[in-house]
Amino acid sequence: MKLELFYKESCPYCQKVLRFMEMNKIDDVELKDIVANPEFRDTLVEVGGKGQVPCLFIDSKPMYESMDIIKFLKERLN
Repeated sequence: MKLELFYKESCPYCQKVLRFMEMNKIDDVELKDIVANPEFRDTLVEVGGKGQVPCLFIDSKPMYESMDIIKFLKERLN
């Protein structure tokens, strides 16, 4: 399963997801900062249909909303 988190540093919802990942030592998610690399934003819009972050791509399928992403990651821990 390929996991990619599209985010931006200034987004509080992204920070919530990133803190959860750090606290739970989740390090198998590829991080893609859409501000640092505009190509990531282009991919986010092209594949996901919108520029909303945070967005977790699960095998290229987008999942939005920080609480949904955290719930998904939490279930993987069990």
